[in-house]
Amino acid sequence: MPANHSSRSRTRLTPLLLALLLPGCDGRSSDEAETEAGPAGGTVTQWTDSTELFLEHPALLVGDSAKFAVHLTDLSDFAPLRSGRITLRFVPREGGEPLMVSQEQPRSPGIYGPAPLFQVPGVYDLTLIVESPQARDSITIPGFRVSATAAEAPREEAGAESGIAFLKEQQWKTPGFATGFAGTGSVAETFEAPGTIEPAAGRFAEVTAPLDGLVDAAGVADSPVPGQRVRTGQLLAQLIPALGEGGTAALADARARLREAEDEYARARRLVDAEAAPARRLHEAEIRLQAAREALAGLAGGRLSEEGRLAVRAPIAGVVARRSIVPGGRVAAGAPLFTIVDPSVVWLTVNVPAVQASLVGSAAGASFTFVNNPRRYETGRVIAVGSVIDSLSRTLPVIYEVRNGDGSLKVGATARAEVRSGRWASGVLLPPGAVLEEDGRPIAYVQRSGERFEKRALRLGGRDRERVLVLEGIAAGERVVTGAAYQVRLASLSTAVPAHGHEH
Repeated sequence: MPANHSSRSRTRLTPLLLALLLPGCDGRSSDEAETEAGPAGGTVTQWTDSTELFLEHPALLVGDSAKFAVHLTDLSDFAPLRSGRITLRFVPREGGEPLMVSQEQPRSPGIYGPAPLFQVPGVYDLTLIVESPQARDSITIPGFRVSATAAEAPREEAGAESGIAFLKEQQWKTPGFATGFAGTGSVAETFEAPGTIEPAAGRFAEVTAPLDGLVDAAGVADSPVPGQRVRTGQLLAQLIPALGEGGTAALADARARLREAEDEYARARRLVDAEAAPARRLHEAEIRLQAAREALAGLAGGRLSEEGRLAVRAPIAGVVARRSIVPGGRVAAGAPLFTIVDPSVVWLTVNVPAVQASLVGSAAGASFTFVNNPRRYETGRVIAVGSVIDSLSRTLPVIYEVRNGDGSLKVGATARAEVRSGRWASGVLLPPGAVLEEDGRPIAYVQRSGERFEKRALRLGGRDRERVLVLEGIAAGERVVTGAAYQVRLASLSTAVPAHGHEH
């Protein structure tokens, strides 16, 4: 049950004008006037399994009603306790009757303000009992010192509190804000390498012109445009073959030759069956028939319409990535017309540096990100691991399959991959949401007290889908911001002093 119980600094300064013109109340001259420190108050931060307590109190003096500021957070959703009773039970260590004080409801969401009145000086141990629909808890905080007079009370040290101020009211109003204790464990070591998103095999098609010709202007209006999804066999465009390249005359001649060959084959079969001709004649007719069929197929696959148009169709289902046709424009055989990509599954090709090549195996997984995109993607199975290191780049290609159901991965994008090796490392574990990047370096924010945070630079080891290994920067047991850490970063960049909203 980690806790933080510290004094809070309150420095009183004598106004400059009075310091110059008047002597002090104790007879000192203006030259002897100096900063005076008052009796010390204190703060307590403590976490249980269900509740976070942040308590502030003034100096505790006999006969002086001390108004506490008790902030209670429900750790199931990091919202303030909105209702319920709290009871403070102060037990004197020297013996005697405990001092009890209760408050039925918070003054405002999450904030209670009980005011115990101490009659006997000494050291007291506090038990705070929470009875709320959101949480039921019992929290023990030892060591509250009550002084007989203000002169006997401990004095505060001058100076402002250090760290990043992010008040409870700010935390409660920040969607997704959360904290948690840093634990320990092991994950596979990782190393970084550049990668590129590429189309998966069988999910990319470059549709080219099968012959020289013209783009039929009449059908271009219905031709799919980039970004439009097409199905297998869908009409993309129509070409008008150039003369001598499968035009209408050549097509008619090929069809006539095929009909003649079919007739000759049928006549030869009748004669051979009637034993009026040798079997060799049927064999020769069959050869001529096959040649006529292949000649027709060679003319754009025999797919020309009666009007002499060639239909260009999508060979795969997917999304049109590029269209290179102009109505009435001339195209040469082999010229690209359309590029179609099926983006539901893509490949990530990672160029692993030669020094880490020995760490990669067929079971090595990876995660990857893109510049200016905080989302982290996970790869699927390893498609292939290269066997030869490129002599120029000194890298080894490793190809991963990646599911891309939402289409957010774009072919051609450059990624930064973290490849998991076969070696394991141990250290502090954090959820991925706790780690931010600042100037290319990983950082996290540690909660030092209820409203004070500290930025830490990290040295990371490996990671998986749910954990990041921290080798340096955070110790096990420290409280770390695990959700909405970026809002704490914004607070650290602000030069304004936050206005405290507590009703003290």
